[in-house]
Amino acid sequence: MHHTIMVTGGAGFIGSALVHRILSSGQWHVVNVDKLTYSGNVASLKDVADSPRHHFLHADIADGAAMRAAFEIFSPDAVMHLAAESHVDRSITGPETFVDTNVKGTFILLEEARRHLDSLRKTAPEKARDFRFHHVSTDEVYGDLGAGTALFTESTPYAPSSPYSASKAASDHLVRAWHRTYDLPVLVTNCSNNYGPRQFPEKLIPLTILNALAGKPLPVYGDGLQMRDWLHVEDHVDALLQVLTRGAVGATYNIGGGCVLHNIDVVRTVCDALETLAPDKPAGVAEYADLIEFVTDRPGHDTRYAIDHGKLTRELGWRPSEDFPSGIVKTVRWYLDNEPWWQAILDGSYRKAAPPA
Repeated sequence: MHHTIMVTGGAGFIGSALVHRILSSGQWHVVNVDKLTYSGNVASLKDVADSPRHHFLHADIADGAAMRAAFEIFSPDAVMHLAAESHVDRSITGPETFVDTNVKGTFILLEEARRHLDSLRKTAPEKARDFRFHHVSTDEVYGDLGAGTALFTESTPYAPSSPYSASKAASDHLVRAWHRTYDLPVLVTNCSNNYGPRQFPEKLIPLTILNALAGKPLPVYGDGLQMRDWLHVEDHVDALLQVLTRGAVGATYNIGGGCVLHNIDVVRTVCDALETLAPDKPAGVAEYADLIEFVTDRPGHDTRYAIDHGKLTRELGWRPSEDFPSGIVKTVRWYLDNEPWWQAILDGSYRKAAPPA
């Protein structure tokens, strides 16, 4: 018997990687719930669109009626909640959308999951016992580590700096409250910066790749010395499934790549990979790194994030398998090999694609 996992945000970057990983295991059916906002891309699901174990539901997690129907129709054994507005710059210029999706949407999901679980406890107690609600969050809820050697742990106080991170912090608190008050069996994970295939081009690494290939400036905020912990998306989804299947109910697990770099060094590493993999440069470009351009820093920009994923290693045996230099080479190669995917985003045609059946 196949179990069913409801994945929210499954047409996004991390969500689509998770859907691919779940389906490749052969163990589960996936109900993929996605509103298909600007960052949702059905082309990211092309490889699984015809799978009989993948059902795509074009719906908004903040639509209570739609979510209730989804739980009633598909009766999921678990929810993996990834749907979120996630770009800090967009949260600064338009915070309301982040509150609507990240806070209200999470509240709606929690309520419908609770209703679903209450029903299972009456009709299918064994299924109720195994039900899980896995909330996928970010290290940005912890705020700015500043200079030094400190790392984010699961007990680091929350101190979000942006509307994005504040909305994610609020959603984390809701999830924990629903566990404490309503006995909803939850799991929370807070991850560091992800990179890899199918990442929307507004984010640093794909933006750098595509701008460089086009001979456009490579913008770097401020002095480029902000530090982030980089995690390959395939390592992330591996951790997510380990937490879902083996994590302790009510627990939080931090997921980090163990690779803390200055933003400017990330951009330079991408440029170095492009020198090898795409040596034929745009006209007038001697070296890709010549395109680097320092721009005005974003408001409230955190200086440093770094994750201690020791708890996840100690309890579940997980550790990242991809180091940054090799991960960047694989990522650059994917973008070079999949121009139709990103070209459709750049010209806007991806928004016209029909959702999977």
